[in-house]
Amino acid sequence: MKTYGYARVSAKDQNLARQTESFLQFGIPQQNIFSEKKSGKDFCRTEYLKLTNVLEKSDLLVIHSLDRLGRNYDQIIAEWRRLTKEIGADVVVLDMPLLDTRSRPDTLLGKFVSDIVLEILSFVAENERTNIRARQAEGIRLAKERGVQFGRPKIVLDGQFRNVAEKYAKQSITLRDALLLLKMSRSAFYRRLSLLKQEKESPIRQKEADPNSATKTPHL
Repeated sequence: MKTYGYARVSAKDQNLARQTESFLQFGIPQQNIFSEKKSGKDFCRTEYLKLTNVLEKSDLLVIHSLDRLGRNYDQIIAEWRRLTKEIGADVVVLDMPLLDTRSRPDTLLGKFVSDIVLEILSFVAENERTNIRARQAEGIRLAKERGVQFGRPKIVLDGQFRNVAEKYAKQSITLRDALLLLKMSRSAFYRRLSLLKQEKESPIRQKEADPNSATKTPHL
């Protein structure tokens, strides 16, 4: 029997140290700890797949908390059953002692209790996520009604930019001079140049698309 640990965080700027340390304290060898920075939306994760490929019957899988396994109620239930029933491994959730399939190994009671607790906790967790999303959506709706704008502010091409951009186009000034005059980064300058080009081309496209705008040849 071997013991493995699985640690996961969703974002690259999050730290795996707390989960890894808890596994080491549990007595799991460093080489048996699989960790990754990946979303829990599904189980198509490189390190997790490596782990389940080596996991065998009677092995023990340790996770720090249930949401490190996944975040979808149905998927968590299905994966838990695959691990414990199809593979035949045991699972321990460190921050929830009731989720320990090793309990009362001489009877089915331990696994039964773990399965029941798992379903309840998974449902509660997903229900809370649903409520959070609903509250966020409601907050956004109310904010929009108050006139709050979301997303990147609309770029305004003011007179100064247009004047500098025209000089740059005519090669009257260098790119460096243009950036200094506008106090703007190269990427921001090019982004605005692109918008200015689209703005100038827009009337032409509209004219070409309007059949009534075509010049008619007078009859002789």
